[in-house]
Amino acid sequence: MSTQLSTKDLFGQKSIQERFEKLLGKKAPGFISSVLQVINGNKLLKNADPNTVLNAAATAAILNLEINPNLGFAWIVPYKGQAQFQMGWKGFVQLALRTGQYKRINVTEVYENQFTSFNRLTEELNANFDVVGTGEIVGYASYFMLNNGMEKMTYWSKEEVTNHAQKYSKAYGKSHSPWSDKDQFHAMAKKTVLKNMISKWGIMSIEMQRAQLADQSVQQNEGNYQYIDNGHTIDVTQESINEENARIKEFINKAETIQDLKDVQDSLDREQITLFDQDLKNRETELLQNQTTE
Repeated sequence: MSTQLSTKDLFGQKSIQERFEKLLGKKAPGFISSVLQVINGNKLLKNADPNTVLNAAATAAILNLEINPNLGFAWIVPYKGQAQFQMGWKGFVQLALRTGQYKRINVTEVYENQFTSFNRLTEELNANFDVVGTGEIVGYASYFMLNNGMEKMTYWSKEEVTNHAQKYSKAYGKSHSPWSDKDQFHAMAKKTVLKNMISKWGIMSIEMQRAQLADQSVQQNEGNYQYIDNGHTIDVTQESINEENARIKEFINKAETIQDLKDVQDSLDREQITLFDQDLKNRETELLQNQTTE
Protein backbone atom coordinates (compact mmCIF):
# COMPACT_ATOMS: atom_id res chain seq x y z
CA MET A 1 0.00 0.00 0.00
CA SER A 2 1.36 3.45 -0.99
CA THR A 3 2.26 5.79 1.87
CA GLN A 4 2.78 8.81 -0.35
CA LEU A 5 0.94 11.89 0.88
CA SER A 6 -1.78 13.38 -1.29
CA THR A 7 -1.13 16.81 -2.76
CA LYS A 8 -3.61 18.39 -0.34
CA ASP A 9 -1.93 16.72 2.65
CA LEU A 10 1.50 17.76 1.38
CA PHE A 11 0.49 21.42 1.13
CA GLY A 12 -1.10 21.13 4.57
CA GLN A 13 2.20 20.27 6.27
CA LYS A 14 3.56 23.01 8.51
CA SER A 15 7.05 22.81 7.01
CA ILE A 16 5.65 23.32 3.51
CA GLN A 17 3.49 26.25 4.58
CA GLU A 18 6.50 27.85 6.28
CA ARG A 19 8.50 27.36 3.08
CA PHE A 20 5.93 29.34 1.11
CA GLU A 21 5.69 31.98 3.86
CA LYS A 22 9.43 32.60 3.50
CA LEU A 23 8.95 33.09 -0.24
CA LEU A 24 5.72 35.07 -0.25
CA GLY A 25 5.16 36.43 3.23
CA LYS A 26 1.51 37.29 3.93
CA LYS A 27 0.53 36.27 0.41
CA ALA A 28 1.39 32.61 1.07
CA PRO A 29 -2.05 31.38 2.30
CA GLY A 30 -3.83 32.92 -0.68
CA PHE A 31 -1.25 31.49 -3.08
CA ILE A 32 -1.57 27.97 -1.65
CA SER A 33 -5.37 28.25 -1.74
CA SER A 34 -5.33 29.24 -5.44
CA VAL A 35 -2.99 26.35 -6.27
CA LEU A 36 -5.29 23.87 -4.51
CA GLN A 37 -8.29 25.28 -6.38
CA VAL A 38 -6.51 24.70 -9.69
CA ILE A 39 -5.62 21.15 -8.65
CA ASN A 40 -9.14 20.32 -7.47
CA GLY A 41 -10.54 21.54 -10.77
CA ASN A 42 -8.34 19.23 -12.84
CA LYS A 43 -8.68 15.46 -12.35
CA LEU A 44 -5.38 14.67 -14.10
CA LEU A 45 -3.54 17.23 -11.98
CA LYS A 46 -5.25 15.95 -8.84
CA ASN A 47 -3.82 12.48 -9.55
CA ALA A 48 -0.36 13.74 -10.58
CA ASP A 49 2.76 13.06 -8.49
CA PRO A 50 2.37 15.41 -5.47
CA ASN A 51 6.09 16.22 -5.33
CA THR A 52 6.08 17.50 -8.90
CA VAL A 53 2.98 19.58 -8.18
CA LEU A 54 4.65 21.04 -5.08
CA ASN A 55 7.87 21.90 -6.91
CA ALA A 56 5.99 23.47 -9.81
CA ALA A 57 4.08 25.63 -7.32
CA ALA A 58 7.32 26.49 -5.50
CA THR A 59 8.84 27.65 -8.79
CA ALA A 60 5.90 29.98 -9.35
CA ALA A 61 6.30 31.27 -5.79
CA ILE A 62 10.04 31.88 -6.25
CA LEU A 63 9.24 33.87 -9.39
CA ASN A 64 6.34 35.58 -7.57
CA LEU A 65 3.90 34.63 -10.32
CA GLU A 66 0.36 33.61 -9.45
CA ILE A 67 -1.06 30.28 -10.62
CA ASN A 68 -4.33 31.71 -11.83
CA PRO A 69 -5.77 30.74 -15.23
CA ASN A 70 -7.51 34.10 -15.49
CA LEU A 71 -4.19 35.95 -15.25
CA GLY A 72 -2.12 33.68 -17.49
CA PHE A 73 1.23 34.34 -15.81
CA ALA A 74 2.08 30.68 -15.10
CA TRP A 75 0.47 27.27 -15.12
CA ILE A 76 0.75 23.84 -13.54
CA VAL A 77 -0.01 21.31 -16.27
CA PRO A 78 -0.48 17.51 -15.91
CA TYR A 79 1.56 15.29 -18.21
CA LYS A 80 1.96 11.52 -17.92
CA GLY A 81 1.15 11.40 -14.21
CA GLN A 82 3.41 14.31 -13.32
CA ALA A 83 3.07 18.08 -13.13
CA GLN A 84 4.87 20.48 -15.43
CA PHE A 85 5.57 24.11 -14.62
CA GLN A 86 4.70 26.28 -17.61
CA MET A 87 5.28 29.97 -18.08
CA GLY A 88 2.65 32.06 -19.84
CA TRP A 89 3.66 34.83 -22.24
CA LYS A 90 2.29 37.37 -19.75
CA GLY A 91 4.64 35.92 -17.13
CA PHE A 92 7.65 36.59 -19.35
CA VAL A 93 6.46 40.17 -19.89
CA GLN A 94 6.08 40.58 -16.13
CA LEU A 95 9.60 39.33 -15.41
CA ALA A 96 11.07 41.49 -18.17
CA LEU A 97 9.45 44.63 -16.77
CA ARG A 98 10.76 43.82 -13.29
CA THR A 99 14.35 44.14 -14.54
CA GLY A 100 13.79 47.85 -15.07
CA GLN A 101 15.63 47.57 -18.39
CA TYR A 102 12.65 47.29 -20.74
CA LYS A 103 10.85 50.45 -21.81
CA ARG A 104 8.38 48.49 -23.93
CA ILE A 105 7.74 44.79 -24.54
CA ASN A 106 4.83 43.03 -26.20
CA VAL A 107 3.75 40.16 -28.43
CA THR A 108 0.65 39.94 -30.60
CA GLU A 109 -1.20 37.91 -33.19
CA VAL A 110 -1.06 39.18 -36.78
CA TYR A 111 -4.29 38.74 -38.78
CA GLU A 112 -4.53 38.30 -42.51
CA ASN A 113 -6.12 41.72 -43.03
CA GLN A 114 -3.24 43.36 -41.14
CA PHE A 115 -0.32 41.54 -42.75
CA THR A 116 1.33 42.64 -46.00
CA SER A 117 4.91 41.30 -45.93
CA PHE A 118 7.94 40.47 -43.80
CA ASN A 119 11.57 40.94 -44.88
CA ARG A 120 13.74 38.34 -43.14
CA LEU A 121 16.96 40.16 -43.93
CA THR A 122 16.02 43.59 -42.59
CA GLU A 123 13.40 42.23 -40.17
CA GLU A 124 10.90 44.79 -41.40
CA LEU A 125 7.28 43.81 -40.79
CA ASN A 126 4.82 45.55 -43.06
CA ALA A 127 1.55 45.27 -41.16
CA ASN A 128 -1.25 47.65 -40.23
CA PHE A 129 -1.99 47.32 -36.52
CA ASP A 130 -4.30 50.34 -36.61
CA VAL A 131 -7.09 48.16 -37.98
CA VAL A 132 -8.90 45.52 -35.94
CA GLY A 133 -7.69 42.07 -36.93
CA THR A 134 -10.16 39.96 -38.87
CA GLY A 135 -9.99 36.65 -40.69
CA GLU A 136 -7.31 34.05 -40.01
CA ILE A 137 -4.29 34.61 -37.79
CA VAL A 138 -1.27 34.30 -40.11
CA GLY A 139 1.57 34.92 -37.67
CA TYR A 140 2.89 36.34 -34.41
CA ALA A 141 5.07 39.40 -33.81
CA SER A 142 7.07 40.28 -30.71
CA TYR A 143 8.90 43.50 -29.90
CA PHE A 144 10.91 45.15 -27.17
CA MET A 145 12.67 48.45 -26.60
CA LEU A 146 15.28 48.77 -23.87
CA ASN A 147 15.82 51.93 -21.87
CA ASN A 148 19.10 52.46 -23.73
CA GLY A 149 17.18 52.67 -27.01
CA MET A 150 17.96 49.20 -28.38
CA GLU A 151 15.00 47.71 -30.26
CA LYS A 152 14.24 44.20 -31.47
CA MET A 153 11.30 42.82 -33.44
CA THR A 154 10.70 39.23 -34.51
CA TYR A 155 7.98 37.68 -36.62
CA TRP A 156 7.03 34.01 -37.02
CA SER A 157 4.41 32.78 -39.44
CA LYS A 158 1.77 30.44 -38.05
CA GLU A 159 3.33 27.67 -40.12
CA GLU A 160 6.74 28.26 -38.49
CA VAL A 161 5.19 28.11 -35.02
CA THR A 162 3.34 24.89 -35.91
CA ASN A 163 6.51 23.27 -37.28
CA HIS A 164 8.38 24.30 -34.14
CA ALA A 165 5.71 22.84 -31.85
CA GLN A 166 5.60 19.57 -33.80
CA LYS A 167 9.38 19.28 -33.55
CA TYR A 168 9.76 20.02 -29.85
CA SER A 169 6.53 18.77 -28.23
CA LYS A 170 5.82 15.05 -28.18
CA ALA A 171 2.29 15.84 -27.02
CA TYR A 172 1.52 17.98 -30.07
CA GLY A 173 -1.68 16.80 -31.77
CA LYS A 174 -2.90 14.89 -28.71
CA SER A 175 -6.11 15.89 -26.96
CA HIS A 176 -4.40 16.87 -23.69
CA SER A 177 -1.87 19.14 -25.40
CA PRO A 178 -2.45 22.91 -25.05
CA TRP A 179 -1.50 23.12 -28.74
CA SER A 180 -4.72 21.22 -29.54
CA ASP A 181 -6.97 23.94 -28.12
CA LYS A 182 -7.53 26.94 -30.42
CA ASP A 183 -7.25 29.61 -27.72
CA GLN A 184 -4.36 27.93 -25.95
CA PHE A 185 -2.58 27.46 -29.28
CA HIS A 186 -2.39 31.22 -29.76
CA ALA A 187 -1.19 31.75 -26.17
CA MET A 188 1.48 29.05 -26.60
CA ALA A 189 2.49 30.54 -29.95
CA LYS A 190 2.91 34.02 -28.47
CA LYS A 191 4.96 32.62 -25.61
CA THR A 192 7.21 30.67 -28.01
CA VAL A 193 7.95 33.75 -30.15
CA LEU A 194 8.45 36.07 -27.15
CA LYS A 195 10.57 33.57 -25.23
CA ASN A 196 12.81 32.99 -28.25
CA MET A 197 13.33 36.73 -28.75
CA ILE A 198 14.19 37.41 -25.11
CA SER A 199 16.58 34.46 -24.82
CA LYS A 200 18.52 35.52 -27.93
CA TRP A 201 18.51 39.32 -27.76
CA GLY A 202 16.99 40.52 -24.49
CA ILE A 203 18.48 41.30 -21.09
CA MET A 204 17.97 38.28 -18.84
CA SER A 205 18.04 38.70 -15.08
CA ILE A 206 18.77 35.71 -12.85
CA GLU A 207 15.01 35.51 -12.28
CA MET A 208 14.40 35.43 -16.02
CA GLN A 209 17.05 32.73 -16.50
CA ARG A 210 15.38 30.60 -13.84
CA ALA A 211 12.01 31.00 -15.56
CA GLN A 212 13.47 30.01 -18.93
CA LEU A 213 15.01 26.86 -17.46
CA ALA A 214 11.95 25.90 -15.41
CA ASP A 215 9.48 26.41 -18.26
CA GLN A 216 7.87 23.12 -19.39
CA SER A 217 9.91 21.13 -16.87
CA VAL A 218 8.99 18.47 -14.31
CA GLN A 219 10.86 18.68 -11.01
CA GLN A 220 11.01 15.64 -8.74
CA ASN A 221 13.45 17.70 -6.70
CA GLU A 222 13.37 21.48 -6.77
CA GLY A 223 15.80 22.83 -9.36
CA ASN A 224 16.31 19.46 -11.06
CA TYR A 225 14.63 20.14 -14.40
CA GLN A 226 13.44 17.27 -16.58
CA TYR A 227 11.80 17.98 -19.92
CA ILE A 228 9.69 14.87 -20.42
CA ASP A 229 7.59 16.38 -23.22
CA ASN A 230 10.46 17.35 -25.48
CA GLY A 231 13.67 15.86 -24.07
CA HIS A 232 15.21 19.30 -23.62
CA THR A 233 14.28 22.91 -23.08
CA ILE A 234 12.56 24.58 -26.01
CA ASP A 235 14.88 27.32 -27.32
CA VAL A 236 16.57 27.82 -23.96
CA THR A 237 19.71 25.99 -22.95
CA GLN A 238 22.63 26.66 -20.65
CA GLU A 239 24.24 28.23 -23.70
CA SER A 240 21.71 31.09 -23.55
CA ILE A 241 22.66 31.79 -19.94
CA ASN A 242 26.37 31.58 -20.75
CA GLU A 243 25.85 34.04 -23.62
CA GLU A 244 24.08 36.48 -21.30
CA ASN A 245 26.86 36.24 -18.70
CA ALA A 246 29.50 36.72 -21.41
CA ARG A 247 27.62 39.81 -22.61
CA ILE A 248 27.57 41.28 -19.09
CA LYS A 249 31.29 40.62 -18.69
CA GLU A 250 31.94 42.34 -22.02
CA PHE A 251 29.97 45.42 -20.85
CA ILE A 252 32.09 45.53 -17.68
CA ASN A 253 35.37 45.26 -19.59
CA LYS A 254 34.31 47.93 -22.09
CA ALA A 255 33.42 50.48 -19.41
CA GLU A 256 35.69 53.48 -20.05
CA THR A 257 34.82 55.53 -16.97
CA ILE A 258 33.74 54.92 -13.39
CA GLN A 259 30.30 56.25 -14.36
CA ASP A 260 30.09 53.74 -17.24
CA LEU A 261 30.91 50.98 -14.77
CA LYS A 262 28.30 52.27 -12.33
CA ASP A 263 25.69 52.24 -15.12
CA VAL A 264 26.48 48.59 -15.85
CA GLN A 265 26.25 47.70 -12.16
CA ASP A 266 22.92 49.52 -11.81
CA SER A 267 21.51 47.39 -14.65
CA LEU A 268 22.28 44.13 -12.80
CA ASP A 269 20.10 42.43 -10.22
CA ARG A 270 21.37 41.38 -6.80
CA GLU A 271 22.46 37.88 -7.83
CA GLN A 272 24.28 39.17 -10.91
CA ILE A 273 26.12 41.76 -8.82
CA THR A 274 27.28 38.93 -6.55
CA LEU A 275 28.30 36.80 -9.53
CA PHE A 276 30.29 39.61 -11.18
CA ASP A 277 31.53 41.26 -7.99
CA GLN A 278 35.19 40.49 -8.65
CA ASP A 279 34.97 41.56 -12.30
CA LEU A 280 33.44 44.89 -11.24
CA LYS A 281 36.14 45.44 -8.62
CA ASN A 282 38.95 44.55 -11.03
CA ARG A 283 37.65 46.94 -13.69
CA GLU A 284 37.18 49.70 -11.13
CA THR A 285 40.81 49.26 -10.03
CA GLU A 286 41.99 49.42 -13.66
CA LEU A 287 40.02 52.60 -14.32
CA LEU A 288 41.32 54.27 -11.17
CA GLN A 289 44.90 53.34 -12.12
CA ASN A 290 44.37 54.80 -15.59
CA GLN A 291 43.17 58.06 -14.04
CA THR A 292 46.29 58.22 -11.88
CA THR A 293 48.68 57.76 -14.81
CA GLU A 294 46.94 60.31 -17.06
